[in-house]
Amino acid sequence: MNSLEQLKKMTKVVADTGDFQSINQFKPIDSTTNPSLIYAAAQDEKYAHLVENALETAKGFSRDKAEQLAHALDVLAVNFGLEILKIVPGRVSTEVDARLSFDTTKTIEKAKKLIALYQSSGIDKNRILIKIAATWEGIQAADVLEKEGIHTNLTLLFSEIQAAACAEAGVQLISPFVGRILDWYKKDRGVDQIPAPEDPGVLSVSRIFNYFKKYEYATEIMGASFRNKEEIIELAGCDLLTISPTLLAELESNTITIDKKLDAEKAMLLEIPKMNTDEISFRWQMNENAMATEKLAEGIRKFSADLVKLESFIEAKM
Repeated sequence: MNSLEQLKKMTKVVADTGDFQSINQFKPIDSTTNPSLIYAAAQDEKYAHLVENALETAKGFSRDKAEQLAHALDVLAVNFGLEILKIVPGRVSTEVDARLSFDTTKTIEKAKKLIALYQSSGIDKNRILIKIAATWEGIQAADVLEKEGIHTNLTLLFSEIQAAACAEAGVQLISPFVGRILDWYKKDRGVDQIPAPEDPGVLSVSRIFNYFKKYEYATEIMGASFRNKEEIIELAGCDLLTISPTLLAELESNTITIDKKLDAEKAMLLEIPKMNTDEISFRWQMNENAMATEKLAEGIRKFSADLVKLESFIEAKM
């Protein structure tokens, strides 16, 4: 078996792309998108029909241009999700506007609208994960949504306190960003590389995995944002890993032996203190973690900037 086939024996592999051909090629269980991926895919002529459909649908939604634009973006995100769901047997993650990351009420409203759009196309809500930034406000929105049967994927997650708060809120799935953690520490330490077994992003996900399994949380862990295949190999055994087409291809073309590095049964035997996840503890621990604070803020800014680019692209076609 090649390395990708071996990995699939112990971890659910998710495609981190908006490109349907890549999803078809690597046959992941689930897929995840974000405004950056949708913006890139929307430039491709082969997806022009999805853009045109979003524009036509928006025309009938409102006479107000701002409302038309917002609706077109929601429909476009769902259109890509619908196409992906024709290929993957599992779920697709669709992202809430990153500019709502500090607004619990509007995040809930947007999530419900996205679910309604999927349901109007005959898709069961259990096949959708609503992607929300793991701010305190985002986690509270997820708590409400999960209680109403709308499942969430908490993204831009860089610390154990974010993960623990998500688990307590009953979040369906979290996406810790391995590669972005590595980026920060490489810059902080002034080094070009850190070996995968010592990679701070890998170690963070390993600690989160052990904590969740120790205390039997149902929340799934999906490692994300990888910089190299070695990070992926070090997290074999994680619940899920979302991987770019480039790295999927690298794994597929390799025959490196992959061993299970994360093990739920072993985690149950570890001595791990329980974390306090109230708002004061959350905000204090985020404040004390420069990397998590900086990368969360940067991630929200980047997702927002990509959404603005997508907005401009759609607006020019209206």
